[in-house]
Amino acid sequence: MQLDGAKIWREWRVFVLFIVIMLIFRSAIADWNQVPTGSMIPSILQGDRIVVDKLAYDLRIPFTLARVAQWADPQRSDVVTFESPVDGKLLVKRIIGIPGDEVELRDNRLIINGEPALYEPLAAEQLPDLLHRNIRRVDIVQEQVLGSRRTVMIHRLRHPQIRSSFGPVRVPADQYLVLGDNRDNSQDYRVIGFVSRHLILGKANSIAFSLDYDNYYLPRSERFFQHLN
Repeated sequence: MQLDGAKIWREWRVFVLFIVIMLIFRSAIADWNQVPTGSMIPSILQGDRIVVDKLAYDLRIPFTLARVAQWADPQRSDVVTFESPVDGKLLVKRIIGIPGDEVELRDNRLIINGEPALYEPLAAEQLPDLLHRNIRRVDIVQEQVLGSRRTVMIHRLRHPQIRSSFGPVRVPADQYLVLGDNRDNSQDYRVIGFVSRHLILGKANSIAFSLDYDNYYLPRSERFFQHLN
């Protein structure tokens, strides 16, 4: 029996068009990405599904890095997704330095343009249950510098391959310096170097939903629709 191509198209065209439109939407307008690692704890946990605004900074031709229009640039403390300049993998990190900034990290304490960041410890009751269970091994602090504020995690026993100090370094034009909020367990600037503007795909604004990988993939309802700071 010969297949009737026209008949197959008539029967499946709505489904095919739906898939094509969804792929274009996710490539150029908005996407939702699974977070498989803990490099952005405590802001983003493993099992979170984050919503990424692909129109936050520019409009791109779908499935490419080519920009059609640009109306904004990433700012300090934005959480962004980008293609790694090392291997092209999709990563999510926080922007710490924008073009022209001088950034230094001294024993996990930031200095940007000569201004040291302020650090304020968080009480245990302010932390998600996942972090509360591990509070003896880490410090959870509010980091504030140059008008931006975020929550970061610093391990008391540090990963030997992640540097807790670097710089000072000057961020080149059209480049960005990114770090993970989990400062001692993140392959960020200290591993991949600066990130070019054209590699930044969008801004992560919120968490759509979350699954607890350590508890039979049960949903973490308290994290649904949570805004990312």
